[in-house]
Amino acid sequence: MTTTTTPPAKPFKLGLVPQIIIGMLLGILLAVSWPEAGSQVALLGTLFVKALKAVAPILVFVLVASAIANRTVGGNTQMKPVLVLYLAGTFLAALTAVIASSLFPSTLVLQTAAEAVKAPEGISAVLKGILFQAVDNPINALMTGNFIGVLVWAVGFGLGLHHANATTKKVFSDISHGVSHLVTMIIKLAPIGIFGLVAETVATTGFAGLASYGQLLLVLVGCMLFIALVVNPLLVFVNTRQNPYPLVLTCLRESGIPAFFTRSSAANIPVNMMLAEKLKLDEDTYSVSIPLGATINMAGAAITITVMTLAAANTLGIAVDLPTALLLSVVAALCACGASGVAGGSLLLIPLACGLFGISPDVAMQVVAIGFVISVVQDSCETALNSSTDVVFTAAVCQRPKA
Repeated sequence: MTTTTTPPAKPFKLGLVPQIIIGMLLGILLAVSWPEAGSQVALLGTLFVKALKAVAPILVFVLVASAIANRTVGGNTQMKPVLVLYLAGTFLAALTAVIASSLFPSTLVLQTAAEAVKAPEGISAVLKGILFQAVDNPINALMTGNFIGVLVWAVGFGLGLHHANATTKKVFSDISHGVSHLVTMIIKLAPIGIFGLVAETVATTGFAGLASYGQLLLVLVGCMLFIALVVNPLLVFVNTRQNPYPLVLTCLRESGIPAFFTRSSAANIPVNMMLAEKLKLDEDTYSVSIPLGATINMAGAAITITVMTLAAANTLGIAVDLPTALLLSVVAALCACGASGVAGGSLLLIPLACGLFGISPDVAMQVVAIGFVISVVQDSCETALNSSTDVVFTAAVCQRPKA
């Protein structure tokens, strides 16, 4: 007599995103019930973000160099359409912010002490800074997280290895897979890291200081939600001719949530790389587009620069006509491309945009200081939009129907 055995049931495994949400809720609970302990566990969040930032430049360099070295002749990285989407998305974000600021004008209380920080003096300074980053010493670029420099040297190194023998290419490919495995291990610690980040934020900052800037925050967050849930899906649909929301919501969930808490596009690069691999995107494309997007695809930064600048102009009674508003959209988009991939990077570019309206640097730096006050919400939402959009646009191009 034959007997059939039932295979043992697989143990229930909680996904990474639910684990992150649980970590977030536990962090809030700890901070509310025991604020002192909430501040103490900040070390967990700091270690997690530092680990991501440390491994990100190495990951980018190895992946890009390996992808180019092992690329088959005639391969197509599809970078041109990705760049078009990056630039179009950033400009549309700035334009959306202009329209929203016109419909819901905000005012600021310009009494805050200005932060002791130095802002760029003009667009030429921003562009010159990007060029200098491109030719940075490769060791220094890796050490400081200069992703423009890392990309340039990785491309050059990959082109040099393209004609190496198969064994050398295989070794470099194995190294890239090893680094990717290390990144996967770090990302698995995300729930613990986010637990520490949330506990520290709620315990030390709270949200009482945000009440006086309620309307300003609503305009900022509303614009970002509109871009994430309306404009980006439209751009994806134009490229794929498919329902864009499964892709958009997946990217918001698996890239946007970690970016919301780390508040750093650079730190979220490893997360995006793993998500792109999970979505089975073309490695030759995403290995370049993801780190590049962390530097130049800054829709959230364009919104922040535009809304804060127009709020300052409205507070000072400066009339903004249509041509000037359009010029501001272009300037904000260009400035956003120069925003650093770290927390608060876009705020330092506000004085540059304020210069269009003749607003003095002293007043502009007060606007920057207000930006730091509301950055608990503003910068988190901005980074979530910026980082998740990198994967959205890369996937939109990779998943386009073949001609």
